[in-house]
Amino acid sequence: MSECLWLLCVTQTDVFLICFSVTSPSSFENVTSKWYPEIKHHCPDAPMILVGTKIDLRDDRETLTALAEQGLSPIKREQGQKLANKVRAVKYMECSALTQRGLKQVGSHAGSQAGQTFHGMRYSVYLG
Repeated sequence: MSECLWLLCVTQTDVFLICFSVTSPSSFENVTSKWYPEIKHHCPDAPMILVGTKIDLRDDRETLTALAEQGLSPIKREQGQKLANKVRAVKYMECSALTQRGLKQVGSHAGSQAGQTFHGMRYSVYLG
């Protein structure tokens, strides 16, 4: 996306959903190194919700093995909450698109933060 188009989208956003995969430490790190600074620079007053995704894989044997082979482990809920506090997110939430666990709650909370119904709001999702 061009810089100009990106800025147009960002400045018209009511609420930001900053997402990272709980099975990807690099996407977790991107929250503080990339997404949070960009959002705070262009929309300092917009609310942010930090969302840990793919929670169904947190206990998946294959995923755990692959991470362990790299000396890594899944991001814990407590780590997500700590990061949410650090970046001053209004809430930390977790979900799984595969199992649908927590998905409706994320949408509902985003809608309440935007002050509109979920279907009528403008929101941006950033995946680390």
